[in-house]
Amino acid sequence: MSAPTTGSHPPQSGASPAPDTRIKTVIAACMLAIFLAMLDAQIVATALPRIVGDLGDLDLFAWVTTAYIIASSVTTPVYGKLGDLFGRKKVFLVAIALFLVGSAVSGLAQSMEQLILFRTLQGIGAGGLFVSVLAIIGELFSPREGAKYFNMFGMVFAGAALAGPAIGGVLTDLLSWHWVFLINLPLGVVVLALVASCLHLPPRSRRAHIDYAGFTTLSTAVVALTLLASWGGVKYGWTSPQILGLGAVALVTGALFVAAERRAAEPVIPLHLFRDSTFGISVLVSFAAGIVFLGAVNFLALYIQVVTGASPTLSGVVLLPMMFGLVAASVVSGRIITQTGRYKWYPVLSMATGIVGALLLSTMDTGTPQGLVIAYMLLFGIAAGLNMQVLTMAAQNTAPRDDIGAVHATVAFTRQLGSTLGISVFAAVFYNRLTEELARRIPAGALGGVDRDALSSHEVLDELAAPVREAVENAYAAALGPVFLGAVPVLLVGLGAALLMRNTPLRSWDHGSPEDSPEESAGAPAEAPADQR
Repeated sequence: MSAPTTGSHPPQSGASPAPDTRIKTVIAACMLAIFLAMLDAQIVATALPRIVGDLGDLDLFAWVTTAYIIASSVTTPVYGKLGDLFGRKKVFLVAIALFLVGSAVSGLAQSMEQLILFRTLQGIGAGGLFVSVLAIIGELFSPREGAKYFNMFGMVFAGAALAGPAIGGVLTDLLSWHWVFLINLPLGVVVLALVASCLHLPPRSRRAHIDYAGFTTLSTAVVALTLLASWGGVKYGWTSPQILGLGAVALVTGALFVAAERRAAEPVIPLHLFRDSTFGISVLVSFAAGIVFLGAVNFLALYIQVVTGASPTLSGVVLLPMMFGLVAASVVSGRIITQTGRYKWYPVLSMATGIVGALLLSTMDTGTPQGLVIAYMLLFGIAAGLNMQVLTMAAQNTAPRDDIGAVHATVAFTRQLGSTLGISVFAAVFYNRLTEELARRIPAGALGGVDRDALSSHEVLDELAAPVREAVENAYAAALGPVFLGAVPVLLVGLGAALLMRNTPLRSWDHGSPEDSPEESAGAPAEAPADQR
């Protein structure tokens, strides 16, 4: 995996202390880079309905998010190894540059296919931001000093989660959807300049063995699975040669990945970690959480803008309660767990609350009062926040200290993989149902030649006759219900797994031993959100 975690080694003796001002500048630049990467997912979700209305290809809209997630998740371990070989600063600068180039060309995209391709480039850059920042902090500070900066991740995540939907709506309304990507450029250039001028680290002398076979087979399996979930039953039949071929590719490359990891000197995902039940359960629950919670914003934005008629700006405001619930639940649960050292019942409560929230969201239609919509989203956000950092805490608590980097990467990767598959599967469910509902509710010729893929645009909806517009709104509402109902079985699996988790007290590593008493962990700093580790 990447460089040792911040708690695993002292600062290198060759590193001369940087001036205090320079250190603060570097930390500010690192946090701004994390903010940009987190903001991007939230800000784009709000603009997706307008993007679909402008570029068309509604059946591809989920790939605007999916391509970004795949690219960032499969490249994260690569950046860790490159940092070992060539130094954190160089790799970080390359990641920032790729993210900015991807943002620029995404803002200039003229078709959905172009946008998906450019978002992939942007995701490749984003994959290096988190891992590089964590490794840089680990080299600049001792473990106890660095802990307070890891805690800042929670505030950065909160800012991005709360500000993203509103910023996305404002930019889309006042300028255009192109600016949800172009806004990254001025901020990113500042990060690039500050890191280039102020970050000074000793040269890297240790050479690492890159698990090329593991990276290649894992990436191929993930792409094949995502294509299968996205195209199955929509673009191709489930028994078509294309879908069966993708399934075969996923199975073969998955088996090759396992074989490669058994032989690799430094595997992407050390298989011995799964011998511990706590780690295995944490990975499974994280996968379930990724499927359900991380894809919800895309479909809620469609409901708010198309069904309720809210503008992108107002929809960003309406989405804030869900983001507030997520952040509040994450922060509060993290503080309580830090004080008590106990964590089991938070993922249990997350899955149970998520089931209730998903069932309530599935009942929404054109007549649902806005107050109820906000209440349902708040509950769903709380459910998402209750498992955010807990699963990483649980997984690392029983893992060998030398594997902590692999633990963080694996839990985050499975959450991202779940998100990728969840968005694709739910998009397929939504699109199939929407096609049926539009055909059933709208008479032939009533749309007057309007492309059905453009019906999520306010400008297009406003031009339709009142009865036709009402039929479109009802069709969207009917198509979104099965999406949230489909989340319930996944959450039930997550709930069953969470109930089997051992409630092992958190241990402290501040004194260098994995076997330190659980009581010492009460004063340990809170962990950063799982998706940032």
